[in-house]
Amino acid sequence: MTLITGIVGIAMLVTFLGILAWWIRETPFIVIVSAVVLLLLYDFVTTLRSGENGASRKDGV
Repeated sequence: MTLITGIVGIAMLVTFLGILAWWIRETPFIVIVSAVVLLLLYDFVTTLRSGENGASRKDGV
């Protein structure tokens, strides 16, 4: 469920930001949008790998 909803949400956000970047066409905005999308993808992958609660710790904390 997390995979499907995540992909749909990411696709919708990237489409929205892509349209904004196409119309605005300013380099700082494109750099910021690209950085945010990369961070979003990184967070999505780490969430899929470790689950919603984060990485499990061996020390029980």
